[in-house]
Amino acid sequence: MQSRSLSQMISQGHGDQPADLVLRGGRVLDVVTGALLDGDVAICGGRIVGIMAGYEGTEVIDVTGKILVPGFIDTHLHIESSMVTPHEFDRCVGPRGVTTAICDPHEIANVIGVPGIEYFLSCASETVMDIRVNLSSCVPSSHMETAGARIEAEDLKPLMGHPQGIGLAEFMNYPGVIFQDPGCMAKLELFRGQHIDGHCPQLVGKGLNAYISAGIRTEHEATTAEEAREKLQKGMRVLIREGSVSKDMVALQPLLTDLTSAYMCLCTDDRNPLDIGEHGHLDFMIRELIAMGCPATAVYRAASLSAAEAFGLKDRGQIAPGKRADIVVLDDLATCHAELVMCGGVVSGEAAFAARNITPPVGRNSVKAPVVSAASFRTAANREETDVIGILEGKIITEHLKEEIPIVDGDKRPDPARDLVKIAVVERHGINGNIASGFVKGFGLKRGAIASTVCHDHHNIACVGVDYDDMALAANRLGEIEGGFVVVEGGKVRAELPLPVAGLMSMEPFEVVHEALIHLRAAARTLNVTLEEPFLQLAFLALPVIPALKITDRGMVDVVKFEIIS
Repeated sequence: MQSRSLSQMISQGHGDQPADLVLRGGRVLDVVTGALLDGDVAICGGRIVGIMAGYEGTEVIDVTGKILVPGFIDTHLHIESSMVTPHEFDRCVGPRGVTTAICDPHEIANVIGVPGIEYFLSCASETVMDIRVNLSSCVPSSHMETAGARIEAEDLKPLMGHPQGIGLAEFMNYPGVIFQDPGCMAKLELFRGQHIDGHCPQLVGKGLNAYISAGIRTEHEATTAEEAREKLQKGMRVLIREGSVSKDMVALQPLLTDLTSAYMCLCTDDRNPLDIGEHGHLDFMIRELIAMGCPATAVYRAASLSAAEAFGLKDRGQIAPGKRADIVVLDDLATCHAELVMCGGVVSGEAAFAARNITPPVGRNSVKAPVVSAASFRTAANREETDVIGILEGKIITEHLKEEIPIVDGDKRPDPARDLVKIAVVERHGINGNIASGFVKGFGLKRGAIASTVCHDHHNIACVGVDYDDMALAANRLGEIEGGFVVVEGGKVRAELPLPVAGLMSMEPFEVVHEALIHLRAAARTLNVTLEEPFLQLAFLALPVIPALKITDRGMVDVVKFEIIS
């Protein structure tokens, strides 16, 4: 963003000098009053200096007949889940209207620690969009998993104060907050009075009161309107989430009104290039919310001004004098098709992308898993009653099911006829070589296996399958390609996507990743997988801070009791 002197800004705003840039002929959506305002938009450097008047400019862009809205702010996401680097994410979603992204790099931090956060802070200084980094609070997310790193309060302290930093990222260990775990308390004390992101699924009553009392002010895990309403009533800003797996928009839409929109925001959390390419990003959420009946002003307010206010970004969120020139030019509010996007007065396009500096990727050769065999996936037991993870499609919460599975030759075998398939997690950071196995219901898998190193949040190898040999091939193949996704059937790799940056991100353009995901999805469907997004759904089955039953390298986890099942 180009800087200008205060004198230049005042003079251009008053019309004494030509503005650096004028957007002429459009109407501005005022997200405070809901009015559509006639007049030019004058820009000096990267700041808006005039609206609702006529201006002369050194450069003029004709936007006659268009509607100008403030740039969209994604209030919570993990860029790693886009499977591309921050620079490619910039190129992927910036032209769709996203001008600010508030990210938590805890995916890469769980693999390589503080250097992963430092990589994101460096990239955030180079992108066209404004990427703000919340420092990862829970690495690992709990004591019930093996991550590649551990980050304590003293590790975060040197990272504070970075110009692209914004606060402490989602505090997932909510039992640690409520019961005042010393490590949790140290991080909360370190960021006391600053922004702290929340993460407390299904927490209600006095537990929620205690959690909020720690200074946590935002929450993106509400999955019902009732849950979101209580969080709003207790002072939290609710972030409506629509990711590739976690889809809460339909459930929370009735709560988004002109009244509540001042305290509600939009976020994607985890959204892959397949969904972005086929449906969109925040632009998709805006279209859908309006189509479902939400007032357009409320939706655009949640996507901009409310988000800026929630995170203390007072310099953006409204097309008004003194604000950053973060502007999206639309044909129509309902369709939300971005024809032109400006980030800090710079057009989000190929010329700006080509001019960026690029920090080299980190986290190469991060897959250090043991070589596994078919025997690695046997499940020894002495009773037939079995804890089974029940998938709820479109959600990352799961059911805790009980199924009778016979023991044959000392092993509980997959039963695809009952949709009971084997799930395993293989520790891949070279720390202990743990392998845990269990059962999951909901994939529809009839043959073969799929495996991934995108495995929240520890990012070990997660594998589901009905054939042990195929599961072994899939897991071992991930070690050979530095991580990613693999589909195996009949002893052959049917599709794969290497993600060599920490086993999480590709170094290829997002278009290449999008194409590979199409092949992966098609290959998974040949195995009879019925889930729309099987790979990220698999990834969240290993996150032991989301109810009700999950699995890590240390075994099956009862998240409600917050303990490993013996």
